[in-house]
This record gives sequence, structure tokens and C-alpha cells, in this order.
Amino acid sequence: MKLASLNDRTLDGQLIVVSRDLRTYADANGIAPTLQAALDNWQQIGPQLEVLAGDLEKGDFGQEFNPAKVYSPLPRAYQWADGSAYLNHVELVRKARNAKVPDSFFVDPLMYQGGSDSFYTPHGPIKLLEESWGIDLEAEVAVIVDKVPMGITPEEAPGYIRLIMLVNDVSLRNLIPAELGKGFGFFQSKPATAFSPVAVTPDEIESWSGGTIHLPLSVDINNQPFGRANVGVDMTFNFFQLIAHAAKTRELAAGTIIGSGTISNKLDGGPGKPISEGGVGYSCISEIRTVETINEGKPRTPFLQFGDTVEIWMDDMEGQSIFGSIKQTVKKYER
Repeated sequence: MKLASLNDRTLDGQLIVVSRDLRTYADANGIAPTLQAALDNWQQIGPQLEVLAGDLEKGDFGQEFNPAKVYSPLPRAYQWADGSAYLNHVELVRKARNAKVPDSFFVDPLMYQGGSDSFYTPHGPIKLLEESWGIDLEAEVAVIVDKVPMGITPEEAPGYIRLIMLVNDVSLRNLIPAELGKGFGFFQSKPATAFSPVAVTPDEIESWSGGTIHLPLSVDINNQPFGRANVGVDMTFNFFQLIAHAAKTRELAAGTIIGSGTISNKLDGGPGKPISEGGVGYSCISEIRTVETINEGKPRTPFLQFGDTVEIWMDDMEGQSIFGSIKQTVKKYER
């Protein structure tokens, strides 16, 4: 089942069910007005949405689905907690700051709490004030969970995952070092985030197993291939472990979003190579800049500038898009 939130100019959008091929949709307002309302009562609402999704696949009543006319599946959320499950990414970005990876990072996941009061739309602009902030994309996968009890184990976590979606966790790299130097975590360096046009139930994804998706996540910058890293490769902590980590000292509200962190693959034990050199590329610009610094003494790939475009998507094994694409253009913010 695939769900989305139609942009009806309200804060939380109108819940719709989207066909598997992403071509049509059905209004789900008679079942639940918003995705959050559905998540708040998933045991009752979920099966009704499944029936509607089945009817949509069989019937002729669907309307044309336009991903440019939806919000992120949750236009705002009670909680957005992003992990950093790929230690290759952590090692590279910390190397760029001349910082060593502590041994604890290999047994205890990193996680930060991002802003969730509003998210970018999947096809809307990335609006920021300054190019000098070091604008970067971060292509990720995220899950949306039901209400999760405090202290659950990774073995218990699968039963609480309701939906899966893609992420562009925008980062402002030039603001990060000073901010983390204060010892109090990210804030200004992490602006709004965007998610894929649709969120998908795990049973809809054949390659979902072991708490991750075993498929490449595609990233293009300015219509040029930039990343094809496989989500299921080099993932130090799977989503079951990330959920258990987030719930160690608190309950998680229904609708909490848990992110994987930037997808990052090694190559022959090294940091990976660009697609043009036979590698799978990268899911953020910071990684290729670090690799360039290691190999050439300085970075040569610029961060995103106003007018640059980013596209993030994932195809199934038959080459069909699962979540639709995040398509964004970087623009200057105007009050």
C-alpha cells in the first residue's frame, strides 16, 4: 500500500491512497482525514486503507496522481530522529573535520533530533538565505512507526514499522563544525527536510528484509548521475536497532520518523569512487569532497548553489519507481 498527503492548502494535507504504479490515487478522506490520523488508530484504519488500495488496483475510479501536488507524506510530525547507520559516512565526514571516530560509534548508533514542525515538499524548492553555508544533500531512507513502548528490543521493533519513505536531509556543512564545537548538537546546520511523494508499507517492497532495503538509492545532481549506493550494503545498524535505540528512554509517538542517515558504500575496503570511475558514487557532496581531499590534497566538487537541482529515487528490481522522486531546486529564501 502506498500513501500520500495531497496539498489541499491545509497544514496536514488530505490523505490519499496511491496505486502501485504511481499513476492514480483515491481519496481516503472517508476513512481518515490525514496520515497522522490514520497512524493514531492504525489497527482499525490500516485494514480499511488496504481495502481501498485493493479496489484502486482493480477499479477505474482513480484520479491522476501528480507528485508535484503532494506534501511530504507527513507534512509535519511529532518527531523526526535521524540516525547515522553507515559508519563509512561517519568516518569520512569526521575525517574532513580532522576528528577520529570513537570506538563507541561501532556499537551504539548516532542519532540527532531534527526539526519536524514543517518539511519541504517533495517537488518544492530548498529555500535558504546563503550559498556560503555549504548547502549539501543527504539521501537516506526513513521509517514511520506506530506508538512504540520504552525499552523495546531490536527483535520487537519490526512489529511497529508502518511505512517506509525516502529522505533528503539537507545539511549546511560550513555551519556544522562551529555548531558541534559547542558540544550541544545540530540546530542551525540542519534546516527543513524533504521526504518522497509516497510512503510505502513494508510488505509492498520485495527487497525489504533484515531491517533494511536491499536496493540502490539513486541520486542525480543537475541531471548527472551522482550516487547509486545500495541501502542494504555497509549498514552498521539496521532500522530495528535504530528504533530500539530511539526508544531506550522514552516512548515514541505514532508518526515518529526514524532516518537511516546518509547511505554510504565502501569499495574494496576504501571510501568509494564516483560513478564515472566505476564506483557507486555518493549520497552527499561532503563525502566526495573528503575523498578528493584525501586523493588530491583539496576538494574540487562545490556544494550546492542557487539554481542547482537534486533528484533522489529508488527503483525496484523491475526498474519501477517505488516511492516517486524527490525533485528539488535550490533557491534563495525571500521573506
